[in-house]
Amino acid sequence: MTKRGWLRWCPDEVVPSVSDIDPARLVQQGIQAVLLDLDNTLVPWQQVDVPGTVRRWVEAMKDAGLRLCLVSNTRRRGRLEILAKELGIAYVPKAFKPRRYGLRQALEQLESTPQQAVMIGDQIFTDVWGGNRMGMRTILVLPMARREFIGTKVSRLVERILLWAYRRAGVLKQSAGTHETILTSKE
Repeated sequence: MTKRGWLRWCPDEVVPSVSDIDPARLVQQGIQAVLLDLDNTLVPWQQVDVPGTVRRWVEAMKDAGLRLCLVSNTRRRGRLEILAKELGIAYVPKAFKPRRYGLRQALEQLESTPQQAVMIGDQIFTDVWGGNRMGMRTILVLPMARREFIGTKVSRLVERILLWAYRRAGVLKQSAGTHETILTSKE
């Protein structure tokens, strides 16, 4: 079910980094496909060095039987190809998130449905909104680095206000004993 109104931008979870996402829990939730943003989700913006923690997490996801695909708005296809090949996962360049086109391409590559997929990324207005528009689970991660595209810096201000409002309204609550923030209502 797709979220409507102001919840269209609300993630199902907020975690500090991808390494805080447990592959076994995703499998338990019926997830088979993982769509991943690239910049400031897996690597710092415009970088090509994948941190060791991210490499280990990607391997753990694959070991759990999950299928992964990079879904990026980047115009640098060469960099995306190199990183996808290095991590051994599929990719969709120029996804134009939050539009559905690139996300549909990723689901087709992974032979999955939105109900069996999760979109993971660091931006509400591209990654989370795109995933929510498709009816997928969405996980927002905190950006890996402060360095980013100037337009993204502007949207971060609005993102902070939205996350504050979701928490204040009781839509997001801090989960006891974990770093996660979990959505309490899908409606």
